[in-house]
Amino acid sequence: MLTIVIHEEAEEEIKASAAYYESVRAGLGENFLRELADGFGQIQRHPLAWGVLEDEFRRYLMPRFPYGVVYRIEEDLIYVLAVMHLHRKPSYWLDRS
Repeated sequence: MLTIVIHEEAEEEIKASAAYYESVRAGLGENFLRELADGFGQIQRHPLAWGVLEDEFRRYLMPRFPYGVVYRIEEDLIYVLAVMHLHRKPSYWLDRS
């Protein structure tokens, strides 16, 4: 199974999103993190299952939250560039590559 490496700005997006959902309702931030972890597991098991978003970048869509995980497959790892809200600036992450 390929290792997942998360870009530092994507880490910040994850923390900010979880904190926001936790402020909306207790436990919702934890639900967000759990669903994201499940998504990471699915990406690891089936990295080619999700469509190409741009060039070699793919996007996994979270089922319950309006977020997508933008990643690319490298030789021996999956590199997560963004955990993006689907209704905001769709291509902001391109300069991270």
